[in-house]
Amino acid sequence: MKIGIAGYGNLGRGVEAAVELAGDMDLTAVFTRRDPETVKVATDTPVLPMTKIDEMAEDIDVIILCGGSATDLPVMTPEIAAKCNVVDSFDTHANIPQHLAAVDESAKAAGNIGVISVGWDPGLFSVARLYANAALPVGKDYTFWGRGVSQGHSDAIRRIDGVLDARQYTVPVEEAVQRVRNGENPDLTTRDKHTRECYVVAEEGADLEAIEKAIVTMPNYFDEYDTTVTFITQEEMDRDHKGLPHGGSVLRSGVTGIEGEFGDTIEFSLNLESNPYFTGSVLAAVARAAYRMNKEGESGARTIFDIPPYLLCETPREELIAHML
Repeated sequence: MKIGIAGYGNLGRGVEAAVELAGDMDLTAVFTRRDPETVKVATDTPVLPMTKIDEMAEDIDVIILCGGSATDLPVMTPEIAAKCNVVDSFDTHANIPQHLAAVDESAKAAGNIGVISVGWDPGLFSVARLYANAALPVGKDYTFWGRGVSQGHSDAIRRIDGVLDARQYTVPVEEAVQRVRNGENPDLTTRDKHTRECYVVAEEGADLEAIEKAIVTMPNYFDEYDTTVTFITQEEMDRDHKGLPHGGSVLRSGVTGIEGEFGDTIEFSLNLESNPYFTGSVLAAVARAAYRMNKEGESGARTIFDIPPYLLCETPREELIAHML
């Protein structure tokens, strides 16, 4: 299948690597809003301006969108879904229903598939929550992210006036994690579960107090958390914060038995050395499923919940059943 990438930052590089490893995919083009001459990709794939998507869409099976959730994907995904099958990693949880509706209208009208909110959360963690709820209907869900860099939150900070660069670390409160693992079923607020650490490089002469206020009050990102903002130099950023690790855990603590006499805990966890490369690998797998669903005549918007697991794998269904089931 022929894959395109729209946007070539950290996530785009991760998708490129995943497509290169897949035996059933070829990378047809990388689309960018920058001057294509300035974008150096890891493979010999052509780099084209984003405006070329219109004329290239018929030659591409799925375009994987690697823009940010704050301002890029709400516009890009519905727009490009009208031209081609698409997959995105939209991760503003509170706005997923609206984004799904917008993509569904656009993709369905064009006979395309648009899979949204793919990655590990939303994505694999979402599936873990669904299975855990199905298995333990009487119980409580808990999700802990980190310690790691959130690309979406870092991107949101970088869009604030006066910010040159930023990294945001999501940090679980260890006491809260242990209480869940101990089966205490605590009632935890958003603030109880995580803190957020922000490291920011500001423009010379920028209003640091205004930047800090814009960060800590940002809806859907920081306003519900204890957030610290530390201003550093670009040299410190490059030296101390160049990696993009992440991970976390989904837990459900519940009971089984007629009287609820048995305590059970389900935990699904990830420890990622490179958040964007792992996320890119998930996006590529979902692109495979989007292509297959569209070939079967499906159209409209989908989420990870709507994809039969076997469609994600390069391995044929019969082999999966024989060796993994």
